[in-house]
Amino acid sequence: MQLNKKLFKNINIYIPITTILLIIIGIIAISSAVEINRVDSNGSIYLKKQIIAAILGFIVAIFIQFFDYRIFKEYYQLIFGSMVIILFMTHIYGANIAGGRRWIDIGFINFQPSEVSKIVLVLVLATILDHKDELNSLKDMVLPFIYFLIPFVLIILQNDLGTALVLLIILISMLYVAGFNKKILYGIFGGGFLSIVTLISSHIFFNTPLPFLKEYQLNRLIAFINPNIDPQGIGYNIIQSKIAIGSGRLTGKGLFEGTQNQLNFLPEKHTDFIFSVLGEEFGFIGILIVIALFIVLFWQLFNIAMQAKDRYGKLVVTGIIAMFFFHVVENIGMTMGLMPITGIPLPFISYGGTSMVTSIIAIGIVLNINIRKKKLHF
Repeated sequence: MQLNKKLFKNINIYIPITTILLIIIGIIAISSAVEINRVDSNGSIYLKKQIIAAILGFIVAIFIQFFDYRIFKEYYQLIFGSMVIILFMTHIYGANIAGGRRWIDIGFINFQPSEVSKIVLVLVLATILDHKDELNSLKDMVLPFIYFLIPFVLIILQNDLGTALVLLIILISMLYVAGFNKKILYGIFGGGFLSIVTLISSHIFFNTPLPFLKEYQLNRLIAFINPNIDPQGIGYNIIQSKIAIGSGRLTGKGLFEGTQNQLNFLPEKHTDFIFSVLGEEFGFIGILIVIALFIVLFWQLFNIAMQAKDRYGKLVVTGIIAMFFFHVVENIGMTMGLMPITGIPLPFISYGGTSMVTSIIAIGIVLNINIRKKKLHF
């Protein structure tokens, strides 16, 4: 296990810098969301856990650099099998928090296996698609779809629709970049999307049965369409979030000065709605900086995908871009009422130990591909 120092000449320095800046912004926002400024607050516990998670993530990301990223191809079945077992055990023995068995209590932290499953799916799909020279028929989609469907179903059973949707976006993006027949791809997923929209609309307007969505998930969709239909109930989260962001105006009310945040009108403010805290306390300028940092990150990730010297590396980076992109668009969109609420975190900013660790590990894998873009031999 050796790491050639010359490899680091290839490193895209903008990615670690952007990642660190986003983490710092997240820690500042969380410090306000958990009311660290109050004497009787236990907010320091959240901050310590978030910082420890970030440090752990960087340690693992650095450790990954000692291995050629193609080592994941050699052990993809073992990696996938381990993930499936953990997801299955979580469904049976996991801690039931907020209506879903998504966490395993390991003492000092609640570990969420579904977060790790996103990276595992990227690595597994990249391996499978890299082995296929042609992707022109439905038969070619069978194997990738099976590897996607198993974790997808297990995560749906955990009542974690948000993460399940991330897996679906990863699958579609990687199939597209791998060169799968575009007509079939549009037909299957485009047709499926229209069918779901039609069924949901039919339920809302004609009260037809909708067995694949639970009541709270349907309520989120109804609140997305019209939050004012129940402003003190299903529409409360969206309304309070929009008030918080709007009240920040250009420069914000200042750190620890956001009324929606500090008076606890804003729900899940350190996790799902952390972007609303940023909008209220740092205003349009603050959220513009955050969005600009994410744009820089995506642009650099895209460059690495384009520069990857093998198909496997390109597919891995594609999957990671899809994962981050959906998280950012969905999280920011739901806080503004532009997307339905799914409860997925804003990468590097929302509170969440497992999310932080896995996000940094994903960046570590991308950097591994980046620094080895000119080294193609084992």
